[in-house]
Amino acid sequence: MESDYDELDRRLVRALQIDGRAPFSTIAQVLGVSDRTIARRYAKLRSTGAVRVIGGVDPTALGAVRWFLRVRCAPTVSVPVAEALARRPDTSWVSLTSGGTEITCTVRTENEADSEALLLAKLPRTPRVEGVTAHSVLHAFYGGSDSLIAKLGSLDEAAIERLRPPPIPHRPGPVRLDDGDRKLLAALATDGRTEIEQLAAMTGWSPTTVRRRMTQLREHGVLYLDIDVDGNLFGLGTRTLLWLSVAPAHLEQTGAALAEHPEIAFAAATTGPTNLYASVVCANQRELYHYLTTRIAALPAITHIETAPVIRTVKQAANQT
Repeated sequence: MESDYDELDRRLVRALQIDGRAPFSTIAQVLGVSDRTIARRYAKLRSTGAVRVIGGVDPTALGAVRWFLRVRCAPTVSVPVAEALARRPDTSWVSLTSGGTEITCTVRTENEADSEALLLAKLPRTPRVEGVTAHSVLHAFYGGSDSLIAKLGSLDEAAIERLRPPPIPHRPGPVRLDDGDRKLLAALATDGRTEIEQLAAMTGWSPTTVRRRMTQLREHGVLYLDIDVDGNLFGLGTRTLLWLSVAPAHLEQTGAALAEHPEIAFAAATTGPTNLYASVVCANQRELYHYLTTRIAALPAITHIETAPVIRTVKQAANQT
């Protein structure tokens, strides 16, 4: 319940969203409390599942393709089909929408052959699946290391600047992962605050090598830090998925404007019957209606909108390495 958390909890989580590996001493100094208080609060939030720092992986930086799938099936089999999709290591954000007759999920495929096998053979032949619509992600306007928590005002600008780490330069070029990289990313996916010495023991590398490789993976855009947060901590509502059609000449401008909305958790340009996808979080149906009739209505290039409230989330994220 929201009453289980207080403002210090929210400020701590916001600090971790800015820099998931920031020392507790730094966070404590910025928030004006003791190191021990921050360590104790984090331990409690972590143990109860209220917050977890994770090392996320952007599969597109490794040459993979990200798809949004809309799988239509009979209501009586939607849950087992969703659970089967959730068991796949290449899926994330598996949800039931549209009264339980549609499953939406994010799927990573390594190459065109994998995409063809999944979209043309495996899913359509699954019993009781009535249809599949696939949307390939072309460009993300908001999401990944950009968190909805970043839009919530629990810290002032001065505190944010003190916590913000130095910018990470972008290093172009292909990246190949070896066994050590996979062990490193798997450990960080479980706990993004794992100590360097522990990571060294897990990978068989020296602490210096671990630090260097983490920096390289972040510079190439493979690795980013994110937080998994209990929405009750900030009083967040449920998700609604938006499938939007936008005039191509205005897609970039509309996507960028959408990303600025405080309700938007994710937004991307896609292929498929519609060309702009968004995940929106509103406190209730009244707030969703207000959002659709004000902020969305103010974007004139949108010619069509379809809404799909999420009624159950079967799987949130996966270590996609």
